[in-house]
Amino acid sequence: MAEATGTFEVTSWNEEAYHEREGEPKLTRASGDQRFIGDIEGQGFVTWLMCYSPDGAARFVGLNRVEGRLAGRSGSFIIESLGDHDGKSSKGSWAVVAGSGSADLAAISGTGSFDAPGGPKVSYRLEYRLD
Repeated sequence: MAEATGTFEVTSWNEEAYHEREGEPKLTRASGDQRFIGDIEGQGFVTWLMCYSPDGAARFVGLNRVEGRLAGRSGSFIIESLGDHDGKSSKGSWAVVAGSGSADLAAISGTGSFDAPGGPKVSYRLEYRLD
């Protein structure tokens, strides 16, 4: 497997609660745009579902459409994400959704992780295959 590393910057963010009651976890839906730099060059478009505990920590799941270039190839693919936010920073895991690749990235598969220490810049690592 090859490895891609780099950063992405969150360039827009919108989050709205869809369930919020006293004494219960808050549920939100968030969406945002990202700019990938490094081994992946391009744009990301993500939607998250988030569950916040009263202390501000959260568990989240999301789907991220990445379009751009990887290993000299152009196309797009979908990443499934699962992560935790401790109130200050976020960490999570990635899995490329099988069959989601397009164009030169049609056969992509892989898994990875991301680390967001706070602020709009996030580091990523993706182990992938393009066969």
